[in-house]
Amino acid sequence: MNIIILGPPGAGKGTQAQHLVETRNMVQLSTGDMLRAARTSGTEMGKIVADVMDRGQLVTDEIVIGLIREKLEEGSEGGFIFDGFPRTLAQADALEALLNESGNSLDRVVSLDVDDEVLVQRVVNRAKEAVAAGKEARADDNAESMRTRLAEYYKKTSPLLGYYYAKGNLKSIDGLAPIEQVQASLAAALDA
Repeated sequence: MNIIILGPPGAGKGTQAQHLVETRNMVQLSTGDMLRAARTSGTEMGKIVADVMDRGQLVTDEIVIGLIREKLEEGSEGGFIFDGFPRTLAQADALEALLNESGNSLDRVVSLDVDDEVLVQRVVNRAKEAVAAGKEARADDNAESMRTRLAEYYKKTSPLLGYYYAKGNLKSIDGLAPIEQVQASLAAALDA
């Protein structure tokens, strides 16, 4: 089964993806993790990624698609979880073409529905907890940065909700429920 988990920053996509990795033997394809791994891999694609990142440039969609292509070729018994990709309609079309080319399909897209102000408060609290524990809070763990990240998400990524709804494979679940309840709702959405 190949799935996409959509949701704004802080919605819990990574937490839910990790649970699926553990319980369903799926492979999480996190764009950020793949770029960091590629950079140090020594592969041809890794050298390209390192060069682009070392020059301070943004990695192109073509590079990300290339990395995803490599992972799809490696295969996965339980399927793939796309995390952080696609973020735009153009990337969604590219992913669909790539999946078709490799004989795969996208089985489900799950949207974690959340309240923005709860997410803002979540990162503010995370920063406070880090400081209270004597740790340094992430630079972007503040209300202003979070609101900027949310605005960017809605501007670029929210059109994917309509795109996948029209294709008939979008399921929405309450992303603010307790973690175990979100896990159960996610499992029900995937098994529907």
